[in-house]
Amino acid sequence: MERPLTVITGGTRGIGAATALRLAADGHDLVLGHASNDAAAEECRLAVEEAGAHAVVVRGDLTDPAAVDRLFSEAARHGRVTGVVNNAGATLHVGPLAETPVDVVARTVELNLTAALYVARAAVRTLATTYGGAGGVLVNVSSGAATLGSPGEYVQYAAAKAGVDALTVGLAQEVADAGVRVVGVAPGMVRTRIHEDAGDPGRLERVAARIPLGRPGEPGEIADAIAWLMSDAASYVTGSTLRVAGGR
Repeated sequence: MERPLTVITGGTRGIGAATALRLAADGHDLVLGHASNDAAAEECRLAVEEAGAHAVVVRGDLTDPAAVDRLFSEAARHGRVTGVVNNAGATLHVGPLAETPVDVVARTVELNLTAALYVARAAVRTLATTYGGAGGVLVNVSSGAATLGSPGEYVQYAAAKAGVDALTVGLAQEVADAGVRVVGVAPGMVRTRIHEDAGDPGRLERVAARIPLGRPGEPGEIADAIAWLMSDAASYVTGSTLRVAGGR
């Protein structure tokens, strides 16, 4: 049987890397998009191949539509794509909106919403039977911040992720008859570098008490949810975003 071929954006660190390893264990071959960290990308690629899957990494800035096209063109060279995990994102900054530089607001929306729209558009053109695809699954990685708003921390990020949730609802209905399921995952506080990269390395410990389960999540726990949504066990799920946030 032909192995599933899945594209993961932001696929070489954090939740993306954990998802790559989980899907590799499930028998997927992978095309992993990344923005800049070549060493992390190579480390992830080797780990995926050690897990028995074929993997290629593609570097590019997904806020550039041409980079999105290159990612999917490269994927097509390795087979028929059957799944896309639309995961790339970052908070970039921590602080009240009024004190966040305008260029940071713009970059946050461009990365977390505009780029996600570009990737979703390319995914449909790759997966949908109306474009010659074989059908498949698009998983949009949102955030628990989309419903909490993240006041005083990153309202602009929360607003962008709320847009991703709307994308999941609308696009699922738009492409249901073209063989594509569109689903979402909304992680809560997860032990990745996202807060450290935004300049607040102690945030997980600072907010852990707010989480009903009393701890941050692990990237593998989000990867498990993504893998389930991509599997035949979730064949009747579309247009929904699964919250994986420890009760918050």
